[in-house]
Amino acid sequence: MNNPEFEKISGHKFKDAALLNKALTHSSYIKVSKSNDILNNERLEFLGDAFFDAIVSEELYKRLENVEEGVLTKIRAKIVCERSLASLGMSLNVGKYINMGKGEEMSGGRSRESIIADAVEAVIGAIFLDGGYDAAKRFVLSKFGTIFDDALSGRLHIDYKSEIQEKVQIHGKSLQYNLVDQEGPDHDKTFFVELVCDKTVIGKGQGKSKKEAERNAAKQALERGEDLAL
Repeated sequence: MNNPEFEKISGHKFKDAALLNKALTHSSYIKVSKSNDILNNERLEFLGDAFFDAIVSEELYKRLENVEEGVLTKIRAKIVCERSLASLGMSLNVGKYINMGKGEEMSGGRSRESIIADAVEAVIGAIFLDGGYDAAKRFVLSKFGTIFDDALSGRLHIDYKSEIQEKVQIHGKSLQYNLVDQEGPDHDKTFFVELVCDKTVIGKGQGKSKKEAERNAAKQALERGEDLAL
């Protein structure tokens, strides 16, 4: 794996390169290598999860001075979740750099949200150990900036599929998601989905998983809602 390349993407220059390598090593790789050392990223993930939570909490506390604790908790939950971590990880192409076993890779591990999210948390933990809290904070705030903005504006993690379902049901219509194509090798597929409403395609989407492609198709349909008279 080209760790120096990912190091540039992360924006943090590691003093201890072994920390980054560990952060990008999935447990399936250790099983294949038959190593007795604990070199996978699970412990770093544990650490990164804690500091990610703390950094997000601090930032929300500063940005939302007059917001009560319950609302802060709800907003933080939208940011500190697997989907946000996976979304960032995919935008940074983290899956490309993860050390993993061939079996995991062939089953689509490089695009699996849970694996990518765990790796991002592990990277946060590795940066903390290598450069301290401020370095971890710089990484989180620089890379998660858009996610913070979306969460504060209420745009983050809208359930597009549920929204479009509610809209069409009002008009007595039905929806169907059709997988129309898929490209790429098994470990790095892209799926293409069409959303059909009463035999009419109302949205198209693509993604690294079928669920992501369906969400994007539903999102497009909602954005075209007025044109479709939904």
